[in-house]
Amino acid sequence: MLNRRHIRVKVMQSIYALHQSQSGDLEKEEKFLFYSLENIQDLYLVMISTLIELKKMEEVFLHKSSLKHLVTSDERNPNTKFIKNKVIQLLSESNHLSISLENRKIDNWETHDDYIQLLLRLIKESDLYAKYMSNRENNFEEDKQFVLDVFTEIIVPNEKLYDYLEDNKLTWIDDIPLVNTEITKQLKGIKENTEIRMPRLYKDIEDKDFAKNLFRKTVLNEKELANQYIDKTPNWDTERIAEIDTIILKMAICEFMKFPSIPVKVTINEYLEVAKEYSTPKSSIFINGILDNLVKEFQNNNTLLKTGRGLM
Repeated sequence: MLNRRHIRVKVMQSIYALHQSQSGDLEKEEKFLFYSLENIQDLYLVMISTLIELKKMEEVFLHKSSLKHLVTSDERNPNTKFIKNKVIQLLSESNHLSISLENRKIDNWETHDDYIQLLLRLIKESDLYAKYMSNRENNFEEDKQFVLDVFTEIIVPNEKLYDYLEDNKLTWIDDIPLVNTEITKQLKGIKENTEIRMPRLYKDIEDKDFAKNLFRKTVLNEKELANQYIDKTPNWDTERIAEIDTIILKMAICEFMKFPSIPVKVTINEYLEVAKEYSTPKSSIFINGILDNLVKEFQNNNTLLKTGRGLM
């Protein structure tokens, strides 16, 4: 689920938080870094479970409607295509998801079912729903496309849901696009009669180690890393350089010097994208200029030690 850029962003935010707290408690901030990363799994479960809860709520509605004293023909013989959607059934019947929801104590929609009510109403008022429910036959490919459209066009863009997620956990703000992209990809790839599982947080152990090592090696070597760029900013007052920019520079230089397997171009491109999203409009130009000059200097001095072919 996690990609290296997202790991870099989380490390950057943790270093910034460490600076702001002025506590110097490296261990405490490292624990928070991994707490923040692991909470992405909770967000995934919260978002994927909206589909399960929508089905449950509609089942209750149809049942209550059938018990009314004066029942219409539609209530007596309701269209059950939505609650029999084959993809939502796969989600509901997944032992792996059920165990994950229980183990991680994800019960958000039990205490905040008004968001499920809102989403269900919006779905049932939509043209998507009207078209889907125009016949009563469940077809796997049609069911899959309907769930995908509901998720991407109704659930994901909902501002009230977004506000709830943002208020629930501050660390989720930057994780929402990542998780929604992962769920969308997962829904597109679902096949009939297969169990749906929560994706692994890390692609492999190397990614988890990368998060830890990048955080520690940057923080423990901040003075050394800062010395590499201080004299490269003659037209900039070092005290007025945005703090996020100094952290980005230190992290990039740390990768140059202490991560021999990461190509230089990858490091530069990744941090330029991070700067564009998290710093000032001119930051990426400023950072690009400094990093380019540093790479040339390192290459001239033979101090850029990269292993493997094509890593320069």
